[in-house]
Amino acid sequence: MIINGVVMGLEKQKVCRKCRRIVLEDKCPACAVAEFSRTWKGVVLINDPNGSEIASLLELKVPGKYALWVK
Repeated sequence: MIINGVVMGLEKQKVCRKCRRIVLEDKCPACAVAEFSRTWKGVVLINDPNGSEIASLLELKVPGKYALWVK
């Protein structure tokens, strides 16, 4: 939802430092790591990692929402 030009809900999102998956949980569901960053850029959505050239380039094996760059 967007209110006054701000996307609501993004403040709770964090990115797993290991696999770059964007999560809300306290533990990454893709790699089970609990080390996160709130500084990230870009988003890619992967629905079918086996048939995706982008998932192959980024070495993503699990469907989900991922950051392109993580600090």
